[in-house]
Amino acid sequence: MTRVVLGSASAGRLRVLRNAGIDPLVVVSGVDEDAVMAGLGEAGPAEVVGALAQAKAEAVREVLDPDVAADCVVIGCDSMLYVDGELRGKPGSPEQARRQWNSMAGRSGELYTGHCVIRAEAGKPSRTATSAEVTTVRFAAPVDVDLTAYIASGEPLNVAGAFTLDGLGGWFIDGIDGDPSNVVGLGLAVTHRLFNQVGLAIGDLWAANR
Repeated sequence: MTRVVLGSASAGRLRVLRNAGIDPLVVVSGVDEDAVMAGLGEAGPAEVVGALAQAKAEAVREVLDPDVAADCVVIGCDSMLYVDGELRGKPGSPEQARRQWNSMAGRSGELYTGHCVIRAEAGKPSRTATSAEVTTVRFAAPVDVDLTAYIASGEPLNVAGAFTLDGLGGWFIDGIDGDPSNVVGLGLAVTHRLFNQVGLAIGDLWAANR
C-alpha cells in the first residue's frame, strides 16, 4: 500500500489532494530555497521551480521513517510568479506585497509550479519524475482600500506572487488560462502524469490514502 507524502506546509496543496481523494502524510522539507537558487545561475523559470521542487522532495524522502520509506511516493512542489522577466516568490513583508501588487495590478503574469515525485521502495528511491507547469493569471486592479485590507489579512505575505486563487486573493483575479490547481500550488493533471511515469495508478493511491 503506497503512502503518499506531501513535502509542503501549504494548506492549499493539502486541500487539493484531499479534495481529489488522497489524504497524504505531510512532512515539511525545510530546504534553503535561496541556496538552491544561488546554485542555478541564469536558469529559466521552469528550471528554477523544477529544481526547487526536486530539492524539497529529496530532502523529505531522506528523513522519512523506515516504515513509510518502505513503500511511498513523495511529492515536492514549488511555485513562483514570473512578471517583467523576474521570478517572484513570497513577499514576506507588507511593503513588498504592496510593491508586487502595484506592479502587476491590471496585468497578466505567469505562475510557474515545479512538481517532483519520488517513488521510494525498501527505503531507497527507485524512480523520480519532474515537470514544471505554467498558468497565465490575469490580475484585477484593486482599489487602495481593498488592497490595504488584503495585505492586512496577512494572506499575501507567505504565498508565491503575493496572491491566492482559492482564498481572499480570488476576489482580485480576473481569470486564468490553464490549470486552476496549478495556481493553487499542486497541479492535478501534471501530478497524475508523474505518478504514471513512476509506475503508480491513481486508483491504487486512492485506496491506500483515504
